[in-house]
Amino acid sequence: MMAVRALGLLLGYAADRVWGDPRRWHPVAGFARCALAVEQRLYRDSRARGVAQVVLLVAGATGLACAAERSARNPVARTALTALVTWAVLGGRSLEREARAVQDLLNAGAVDQARARVRHLVGRDTAGLGPDEIARAVVESVAENSSDAVVASFVWGAAAGVPGLVAHRAVNTLDAMIGHRDARYRRFGWAAARLDDLLGLPAARLSGALAAVAGPDSVGAVRAWHRDARHHPSPNAGVVEAAYAGALGLQLGGVNSYGNRREDRARMGRGRTPTVADIPAAVQLARRVGAGAAAAAALWCLARERGAPNLDALSRSSIPAVVQ
Repeated sequence: MMAVRALGLLLGYAADRVWGDPRRWHPVAGFARCALAVEQRLYRDSRARGVAQVVLLVAGATGLACAAERSARNPVARTALTALVTWAVLGGRSLEREARAVQDLLNAGAVDQARARVRHLVGRDTAGLGPDEIARAVVESVAENSSDAVVASFVWGAAAGVPGLVAHRAVNTLDAMIGHRDARYRRFGWAAARLDDLLGLPAARLSGALAAVAGPDSVGAVRAWHRDARHHPSPNAGVVEAAYAGALGLQLGGVNSYGNRREDRARMGRGRTPTVADIPAAVQLARRVGAGAAAAAALWCLARERGAPNLDALSRSSIPAVVQ
């Protein structure tokens, strides 16, 4: 069945490359609406309530995914299910479209519209950003989200199939909704944020490695990763942003505003400040990283298929021979 999983992941990746996110009846949007309804009933300013929110929603979504995968009894049905869910959870093509849209607005001199559009990619306050700061926000978002919205899905899809795909996307969606450090969610969103960090750990390292391999400056990517990543407030975003910065010859990080809170993020990389001209290179690198993650996931599944023991043969060999 691992070969079936590999094929489903690759077909889902191809669907994302061709069509991007489903335009209507997106299951992730449906999950977000459900999460909002549950939050309205459960919310208290406490970690315990936040843990309950995460357990209820993630366990429910993952349980449905397990049931769906078990019901897909033949290889064709399981391949189709894996492909459909992979397509639904991936966000690579849509991430590229948003980055290109901001680039086009900046190139046209429409800075106000670019400030509004970049809010689709980042959570920071964009009202006072100039063109170069908008470009930095785009590059940082492309780097981080290529790990969260593409590579992590392949990691957990390869490891645990459809339930892995769904569980990761559920946790990542909850982190985006409630995993903030503001007054409302500092305690209630703690569990979502910490679980998302945990699930994103292997994907961030794989993303950093793929950025080093696929980027124009592999040595720079590795140096920036090992020198700068640990100074970022996120254990995962730091790895990816540093690797992208080093690979592209840029410096990421700086002052970000989140409402009344300002953060002076550590600088990632020793290059120049990003400009709008650097967005296409970041998008191209993210595309290569996504393709590498898809290939790595498929190859890992096929390697497990070949290495899996033949249970029938093992059972037969464990029966002592009868001497005639």
